[in-house]
Amino acid sequence: MIITNLTIFSEDGIIEKGFIEIDGDKIRRVGHVADFQASDKEEVIEFDDSYSLIPGMIDLHIHGASGADVMDARPDALKTMVTTLPKEGTTSFLATTMTKSQEDIENAIGTIANFMPTQNPGHAEILGAHLEGPFLSPKRAGAQHPGNIINPNVELFKKWQALSGDNIRLVTLAPEEPGGLELTAHLKNTGVVASIGHSDAVYEEVEAAIEAGVTHATHLFNGMRGIHHREPGVAGAVLLHDEVKCEMIVDGIHVAPKMVKFAYKNKGSEGTILVTDSMRAKCLVAGMYDLGGQEVIVNEERAVLKDGTLAGSILKLNDAVRNMMKFADCSLKDITEMTAVNPAKQINVFDRKGSIKAGKDADLVIVNDQLEVIMTFCRGKLAYSNREGK
Repeated sequence: MIITNLTIFSEDGIIEKGFIEIDGDKIRRVGHVADFQASDKEEVIEFDDSYSLIPGMIDLHIHGASGADVMDARPDALKTMVTTLPKEGTTSFLATTMTKSQEDIENAIGTIANFMPTQNPGHAEILGAHLEGPFLSPKRAGAQHPGNIINPNVELFKKWQALSGDNIRLVTLAPEEPGGLELTAHLKNTGVVASIGHSDAVYEEVEAAIEAGVTHATHLFNGMRGIHHREPGVAGAVLLHDEVKCEMIVDGIHVAPKMVKFAYKNKGSEGTILVTDSMRAKCLVAGMYDLGGQEVIVNEERAVLKDGTLAGSILKLNDAVRNMMKFADCSLKDITEMTAVNPAKQINVFDRKGSIKAGKDADLVIVNDQLEVIMTFCRGKLAYSNREGK
């Protein structure tokens, strides 16, 4: 398959009037249309220069969509997610757990591990699990169930990692809690991303955690000690340390637009990762839903617990892209870093994901000049299209 005549945001630079050749599930060639010659055997899809081709987006923090949730611990729930997410340009993701009972977490992890080998091109790919809790601070529980929060525990994590088939790739924890630095060091030593989140740590505690191995911050500003002029807190500390990449939920609700711009001025495109943190109500109508065993009230723009606490989001990743460009005045090239390059590098899959380059997986998204998703290819196979005639 050949796609021609659009602007391609490739790993080696922006190509105006470019073409890309897909061979099976891989990218075979990328170049200028002037250098393109097609054989009679190849299917050619033509666009014009008002369309752009960007790398498939990677969501490192997502709980659910279209009525399904990772904590349902059922293969049909994961199937719903992998078929739904390409509509918003997401071609791969980390299936994210919640702070529930140990048995519930183990069921979810086991389901992910069993599902991953069955995946086929044409759907978003689960790259592993993101363990959000239960190793959190009770003071910063947010929408995580406080009754299930426990201290960080290396031996318990080892058990869960074995159950996952070594597919837990990212762990959100409060490193200031007893056992937190030990678990952080273990994660670093075993190649798992340690992320500070749902944490009440002060600046010095965050510094110690970064020294131990924290390289990621879960949903910046949310579920963490905020910035104070006499105590920078978790938010201030991770903004000041270049070795930490920061997730942001850019829906205009979780973080005020001006604070998104403030964070971007500190971290830049190289230090920011866009996530949705979406729950099962995404893509559905307003109503009452479940998140981690707690009732969540959802309207057209947000999801909250009964006490008003934000409970995940209903954000689509392509909407986060539009918001980010509006709030932070960044470019589409910057967006490709925040949605593809950075997450792929963070979980060590950049050798095959996260950019457009010959030899990599053909995870591709075509957007128009309004940043609407027109086509999504997951490992070379069309997963979504709203183009007329397709």
